[in-house]
Amino acid sequence: MTETIESATQDHRPPSSSGGRRLPRIHRAWIVAAVTFVTIIGGAAFNSLPGLLINPLHSEFGWSRGEIGLAVSINMALYGLTAPFAAALMDRFGIRRVVASALTLVAAGALSSVWMTASWQLMLYWGVLAGLGTGSMAMAFAATVTHRWFVARRGLVTGLLTAAGASGQLVFLPFCAWIIEEHGWRPASVTTALAALVVVPFVWLLMRDHPADVGLAPYGGPYAAKPAPARGAARRTVRVLLDAARTGPFWLLAGTFAICGASTNGLIRTHFVPSAHDHGMPVTVAASLLAVIGVFDVIGTVFSGWLTDRFEARRLLAVYYALRGISLLFLPVLMAPDVRPPMIFFIVFYGLDWVATVPPTLALCREQYGEDSAIVFGWVLASHQVGAAVVAFLGGVARDVFGGYDVVWYASGALCAVAALMALVIRRTRRPDGAVSG
Repeated sequence: MTETIESATQDHRPPSSSGGRRLPRIHRAWIVAAVTFVTIIGGAAFNSLPGLLINPLHSEFGWSRGEIGLAVSINMALYGLTAPFAAALMDRFGIRRVVASALTLVAAGALSSVWMTASWQLMLYWGVLAGLGTGSMAMAFAATVTHRWFVARRGLVTGLLTAAGASGQLVFLPFCAWIIEEHGWRPASVTTALAALVVVPFVWLLMRDHPADVGLAPYGGPYAAKPAPARGAARRTVRVLLDAARTGPFWLLAGTFAICGASTNGLIRTHFVPSAHDHGMPVTVAASLLAVIGVFDVIGTVFSGWLTDRFEARRLLAVYYALRGISLLFLPVLMAPDVRPPMIFFIVFYGLDWVATVPPTLALCREQYGEDSAIVFGWVLASHQVGAAVVAFLGGVARDVFGGYDVVWYASGALCAVAALMALVIRRTRRPDGAVSG
């Protein structure tokens, strides 16, 4: 980060740059990355709520856990399905406009839920509004920023920006759990709405869509003029999907990432707290454990980005999924009313693996699909969220039917083993043009 701009863009300045002007020591790309990090944290505040509110909503309104899980699954599905279109919309209208609008939607969904009285309203506010908003700031946002602003250190930056979601979880999970315990769930919902709104000015004032907007080259690469706004964003998004769907790596990446979503957002983020509470653990303690997962998620994801710059991505994915599956198989016997050393070991181990899969998955998208990689990754992310949505719903149904979550933990562990095998099958060759071929 302390490298000078001269070393990052040597001999690649735009013709209009002034040779005598003193250049800043920190490349503007790092400032944009920092704003992106803070923005993702603000948007991630809402994602800390669903797992905390399953029991309070069930107690107050009498809604089944399946109904509440359905609202969460709608949110996750829309989150994923919005992401690829958001990447194309950022090409058309710019990052600032899309992200500012998305934050406003998240705030509207969280705030409106304070006055809900029926489960369909939960599905509208949590599912539709917040789902569309969070989806527009999904990992495709981080992928777009990384692709435009960085040539060097892409793996590291991807890890840092991916870790932002976990950082938001770290900040808001224990805080929201305390608010719910002391003041009820409505003030917690308002808090997440305010968190989304607070970062809007940062986006509008400090974010820039492209390095050429400020007369710079991307970090570690040559200067390039800003491309004209891409029209037909929706058509391009669908076309990229149709082209990518003709290739084998797309389905392997989508399949592994669906299992990733099922075993993280759909399973742990949604059902860990209520499952721990079923075994007598206080909600605040369970939420704090989930927040600790976020601490080690930051470490694991940044380290994964570093590894992705140095080792073969598909082998990293196979190791990550295999280790995750093993840990989930042991989780049912670790649940207890208090926190014991084996549970702490699980939290640390699982946290390091939580979204460590993102940097190598994104790296494989870049290798396979070149300039279309952000949109392709958006579709791969859609599969991630569809997998999460299915397990968020089925996990609630399993709790209603079986009275516990054990069957869900075991099934998810087995799925992770399948994902490890699928990752090893992804081909290593890169097409000469780096673009999607039919």
